[in-house]
Amino acid sequence: DSSQYLQEGDIVPRRSRSAINCRNCNWPQSHDGIVRVPYVLDPTYDESHIKGIHDAMAEFEALTCINFVKRKTERDYLSIKSADGCWSNYGKVGGGQTVSVMKGGCMWKGIIQHELDHALGFLHEHSRSDRDKHVKIMWEYISPADRPDFKKFEHSNNLGLPYDYSSVMHYGPYTFTNTTGKATIVPIPDGSVHIGQRQGLSNLDVAKINKLYNCSCCSTVLEAASGSLRSANHPRNYSDNTNCVWLIRTQSRKISLHFQAFELQTTRGCQGDYVKVYDGPSKSSAVLMDKTCGSKLPNDVFASSNLMLIEFVTDGAETASGFQATFFSGRSENKENGKE
Repeated sequence: DSSQYLQEGDIVPRRSRSAINCRNCNWPQSHDGIVRVPYVLDPTYDESHIKGIHDAMAEFEALTCINFVKRKTERDYLSIKSADGCWSNYGKVGGGQTVSVMKGGCMWKGIIQHELDHALGFLHEHSRSDRDKHVKIMWEYISPADRPDFKKFEHSNNLGLPYDYSSVMHYGPYTFTNTTGKATIVPIPDGSVHIGQRQGLSNLDVAKINKLYNCSCCSTVLEAASGSLRSANHPRNYSDNTNCVWLIRTQSRKISLHFQAFELQTTRGCQGDYVKVYDGPSKSSAVLMDKTCGSKLPNDVFASSNLMLIEFVTDGAETASGFQATFFSGRSENKENGKE
């Protein structure tokens, strides 16, 4: 509980299980492929706290097979409460396990996702076995009491995926520094690489969750100021029975989406193959473009913020060449500084 020493700053250490390659630490997957993680919320949270936690959860649900569901009678569940700081157990430990999301200091989307990712079984990115190829730990600026927070796990399960400086699980450069202005973690070989973002799950965070939990998801996070996306195989025909999503998350506000090519199976009400666009990071966000199919090029789509979700669904009938689109983010009138 909260009185325990917090390994790596925000993970409660296990007593009996290894924190690495722990087969029983994953939450169970249902027959439909969904991993449902029951939770209860601290009754002292107000509406804004609850919305912040639900928004953080929604990104997992849009991009992976993880669904956070309100607890009914399940034995194992997350008890999300405002304790003393931001911390979590590593993986499923059994019973009601605490995830501390303190009001005020922890109420950022990326911090909440960081703690939920620990509860799903993920260590810090900078604790990976191969971290010394990617970052240098500046031990001279870390007090002895904090040095265990920078421990490297020699046998971490890296899932065959690259090191991710932009992971929501990576510490920032000055975490636990004992000397103002001196970094504790320096990316190598390029020390200017940004680390420690808390805007939301990175593309590799999503890939790691989907790989660890065998999710049959097709999802991509696009974080550039502008770029493009297209259906698989375009301009050749797309596959049957797919469900793909793209989350565009930019630093600036007002994302615009422009379709350059569009050719989908035509059905009544677009109940077969379709593209749908949401004004936010999840399928519970407001709809900007409802189900669209056929061969008419859709109008440009404009988001009200720096987040837009595009969904592409196909059935088992005929296919077509699909779509290609570009996106662009305009300048924000108010700089967000990475906070949401």
